[in-house]
Amino acid sequence: MLNTQFKKTRSSRQMILIEFNELCPTLLGEWIGQGHLPNFKRFRDASSAFITVADQPEPPNLEPWIQWYSIHTGLDFDQHGVFDLTDGPIAGHEDIWTFLNGHGLRVGNFSSMNAAPFAVEDGFFLADPWCSTHPACPSKLQPYQDFVSRQVKEHSRKDGVGKIEEIAQFGNFMVRNGLTIETACKFMSRLLAEKTWDRNGSWKRASLLDRLQMDVFLRLFAEFQPNFSTFFSNSTAHYQHAYWRHMDPAPFTIRPDEKEIKKYGNAILYGYQQMDRLLGRLFEIERQGLMLVLATGLSQQPFLRREGSGGQRFYRPRNIDKLLDLLGVSAIKVEPTMTHQFNLRCDPAQSTEIEQSLRSLKCDGRQVLDVRRVTDGQFYFGCGLGDVIDPGALLTWGSSNEAVPFFDLFYAIDGLKSGRHHPDGVLWFKTGTPCRHSEKVSVLDIFPTIADWLCGDDGQQWRTTPTGLPRRGRSLLPLNGEPQKHYRAERISVPNPSV
Repeated sequence: MLNTQFKKTRSSRQMILIEFNELCPTLLGEWIGQGHLPNFKRFRDASSAFITVADQPEPPNLEPWIQWYSIHTGLDFDQHGVFDLTDGPIAGHEDIWTFLNGHGLRVGNFSSMNAAPFAVEDGFFLADPWCSTHPACPSKLQPYQDFVSRQVKEHSRKDGVGKIEEIAQFGNFMVRNGLTIETACKFMSRLLAEKTWDRNGSWKRASLLDRLQMDVFLRLFAEFQPNFSTFFSNSTAHYQHAYWRHMDPAPFTIRPDEKEIKKYGNAILYGYQQMDRLLGRLFEIERQGLMLVLATGLSQQPFLRREGSGGQRFYRPRNIDKLLDLLGVSAIKVEPTMTHQFNLRCDPAQSTEIEQSLRSLKCDGRQVLDVRRVTDGQFYFGCGLGDVIDPGALLTWGSSNEAVPFFDLFYAIDGLKSGRHHPDGVLWFKTGTPCRHSEKVSVLDIFPTIADWLCGDDGQQWRTTPTGLPRRGRSLLPLNGEPQKHYRAERISVPNPSV
């Protein structure tokens, strides 16, 4: 738990850690060279630039919710053991926000993945959309957090999400908390486009959400002036998973047709360009003493599961409560997490029976659900079938003699997962002095470098956690040098006029 009493800041320095999840060093380099990403070029050309290597370079631990937890705590997976999304907030390890706040610094977390909640009078916390059961701080952010979480978790639903009153409440929040005229116009233009000339463009909404997120972040940043804050975005990671084979069909045996390529061939570039615009907005608040840092945690590559594959398919229950009722599973709480997966909490005494029931669901003799018991009383599960399901396939379960069509209970999520994780990531410190380092560094070096730059000699306490775990990274500060004094010196404020 962070300190709730305001402390006098020991440092006038500020840092924003920009967490653009899973951007690829190779794609950034290619598209910067082609002139598509002017702000990324401006960032890189004023940075001490590294390639990072993930804490766990191979599946199944090469997951963003593991890597970001390692980055935020400075601990590797063997030390922290956090394997599942939503488990980070309850794992109890000291993270970078706790450490810095303990040294008298103001902190803010805007949607960083799998991070622990905190409540402070002089900072802010917004949970990532998949960990939304943890409260926002200040409390005025709660309606915003709830709405965004629902949109992200249920984005694949065919029947849409969001009641009129929920949308109205969200709009009212945005108007009062940083919505810019430009973002409002972009939002209305997107809705109009989907009704007229761009009817297949709803996938672009993920980038539109990023614009809304940045509006709110900049308002909070201006209000609280944190010494350290994070801004997380997952939209382009989603595009890469969904549209890699449209961007680069050559490695795949099963390739999209020309119509699909026309629709989605530039989707990933579109995502990078939208993030390029977000960087431009952050450049507007630069000043002396503020360091911008870009990190991607990991990256992606073509997902070639096997010969003849065009990627991985996902299937999701049409109604999770109906499915659990059919299996006779009594849940205390069940929540969607990533894509097709769910987190189920139940009476610990019923764990064995529930696990057997979940595993009993079969599709033409094959087990349907991947089930992992986290502890007695908690399971992660989701449809584990990743190939094409025959339209006439039948589901059976338990000792029942009943059978129902697979697609009565499940639906196929649009598209294939054709991008998979790669251990390399980007780490750029915008010092004003360009330097591209050939030596790869560990993501575990990020925590020590942040602590060292913001806390000075006091920051050396990062080496060991309060519970005695040694942090195995190193500070990269000796390789970065001191930042050039090229920033504007005025107080940071919201750069764009609000609605």
